[in-house]
Amino acid sequence: MKSFERSKLKSFERSKLKSFERSLNSRTCLIALLLAGCAGSLNSSLLAQTAPTVIFTNPANDATSVPTSINSSKNIVTATAPTATFSQAMNPSTIDSLQAGQQRTFTLADSSGNNVPGTVAMDATGTVATFTPVAPALNPNTGYIATMTTTAANAGGTALASPVTWSFTTKNVPFTSQAPVSLGTAGTFAILTKTGITDVYASAINGDVGTSPITGAAILLTCPEVATGTIYTVDAAGPLPCRVTNATFLTAATGDMGIAYSDAAGRSLPDSTELGAGQIGGLTLTPGLYKWSSSVLISNSVTLSGGPNDVWIFQIAGNISQANATSVTLAGGALAKNVFWQAAGGVTIGTTAHFAGVLLGQTMIAVQTGASVNGRLLAQTAVTLQQNAVTQPAP
Repeated sequence: MKSFERSKLKSFERSKLKSFERSLNSRTCLIALLLAGCAGSLNSSLLAQTAPTVIFTNPANDATSVPTSINSSKNIVTATAPTATFSQAMNPSTIDSLQAGQQRTFTLADSSGNNVPGTVAMDATGTVATFTPVAPALNPNTGYIATMTTTAANAGGTALASPVTWSFTTKNVPFTSQAPVSLGTAGTFAILTKTGITDVYASAINGDVGTSPITGAAILLTCPEVATGTIYTVDAAGPLPCRVTNATFLTAATGDMGIAYSDAAGRSLPDSTELGAGQIGGLTLTPGLYKWSSSVLISNSVTLSGGPNDVWIFQIAGNISQANATSVTLAGGALAKNVFWQAAGGVTIGTTAHFAGVLLGQTMIAVQTGASVNGRLLAQTAVTLQQNAVTQPAP
């Protein structure tokens, strides 16, 4: 009997102990949750009370050769816009200034102390402030000082501990984006010349073909080789039965071709001169105006990288020679219709090579066996073909 009572007592004690343990665990969990919540609130509170800092600026402090303006992917030029990145989310109302000339928190001035009119806006994260000048460009070869004052405060109301300033200097010439070269009525032609087109059968041309003032007999392409487009002649000679006689239209087109050549050749303030001493094979070229006083050699494939509205203009005083089996490659959405090659000398596109862009040649354009062109061949003398594919650019 005593043994039974002792056993019952032990069982009761074990039950009480387990109940106590469960109660203790529940209280521990509750305390942990409360502490976690308090910690989260404490961290948020501490963050709100911690003074923000500027952790990154663009341009960087003491930067040189900063472009005076930038060219957007839509070919719209705006002045270079300084930015400041903060260590934490800021209160936009302490920084934003959407009315030009009324900046109080984020300012920009030249080295003579003249304030630059502009607007200020925070990004969606509340961490990046951008100063956008009203003028389309900053002044060239000029020092600028950007300032973020202690009016800038975070979401909790804590301001910068001290003003932040940084300086930069613009490049010595204005950066100017290039508008496309207007081709006028020459803009429908895949091939347009003044002294004729020779051909080693069979080529494939997509786009209009024409020659003026020389007789249509100087066009040696056949009708089946011009898959899409029209063959225009100045007289009744030329490929039958497809040729269309329209001397007036051709006179206007070749005149526009000459105007386009002069436009491309006359563009000023190049972004690059004598790049690679004329050897551009293997390079990746960004949009802009490039100028050479001699010839250009494409010994290896070259890449033109930019957006669908970006423009490249190449001013070449000598010849263009593209090696066999190389390519002019368009990347990033770049379009052949926005690439203009102006050459005072002859142009040779090597065997099985691929070329891209509008060729404005003052003399002959020779396309060798099996080469292809995504662009236009506009020559003020002749074009020679040898089993080539020439496709006018997409509009």
